[in-house]
Amino acid sequence: MMRMLAVVAVGLVLEAIGVVLISKGQKELHTVFRLEFQALWRLAVEALTNRNLVLGVAFEAGFFGCLLYLLSRADVSFVWPLMSLSLVVTTFTAKWLLHEHVSPLRWAGVCLILLGAVVVTFTERQKDPPRSQAAGSDPGANRTEHRDAVGQ
Repeated sequence: MMRMLAVVAVGLVLEAIGVVLISKGQKELHTVFRLEFQALWRLAVEALTNRNLVLGVAFEAGFFGCLLYLLSRADVSFVWPLMSLSLVVTTFTAKWLLHEHVSPLRWAGVCLILLGAVVVTFTERQKDPPRSQAAGSDPGANRTEHRDAVGQ
């Protein structure tokens, strides 16, 4: 469980930094008012050479790698709500790096998301039976056997 939470934490940081960099990079691009090939081509070249956009996409790819790892090891109903914490981390990152104004009502929403993630984590801990239960009844054995059978 601790390894998974560590991967969640790394993923959340990658996601937050990636989103902030992409936002910053998008704001640096010129606006295209016409849907002409040359204008769109210039925009594409500008985007592909924008350091913030490229780094942001790389950070997002790292986040996606963490997400794939987590989804291969745990239930979606556990992983996905924890990924909502990216909204919390991203809000703090945007406030700190982009100096965005965050209203009290938005902070209240961030707190609700945080509370929801705590509840989800608590329910996952409740799902795992204590180690002192009868020997031989390992609920994770089927998952391990399945992973071995598919070559993971």
